[in-house]
Amino acid sequence: MHALDEIRRVLVPVGIMVDLRPLAGNWPIEVATSRDFQEAGRVADSPTGLEDDRAANETMTKAETQKWFSRQREEFFPFFYYWDSPNEMKEYVDEHWADFITIDEIPWRNVRSQWAVANADARLRVRVKMLITRWKKI
Repeated sequence: MHALDEIRRVLVPVGIMVDLRPLAGNWPIEVATSRDFQEAGRVADSPTGLEDDRAANETMTKAETQKWFSRQREEFFPFFYYWDSPNEMKEYVDEHWADFITIDEIPWRNVRSQWAVANADARLRVRVKMLITRWKKI
């Protein structure tokens, strides 16, 4: 809440704040080609990621209740991360996402299997659920 209070303090009167963040939600792992895609499995959300989402939502609800900000518009949209191979994907996930998601052995097996038999242009992707909310300072 302290960071949000600081944003409110420095934001001009009736200024706009944008809340843009990924939401936990067992994102799908897909093998995509130029023609179509197949779901190979889903990531597993860690308790930390779920707690972070809950805390952010509670903080924004509290700021709205205290009349710091008014919600102007809110949307969800997909954001895709792409990799050229299962090894590249695994390295990225292990290095950058290990704190908030895991991928169990069965989805990894499916990813490797589906990628191996897919068209030559096949790439792996994770479809991340994103939230964007426009808030107006009151």
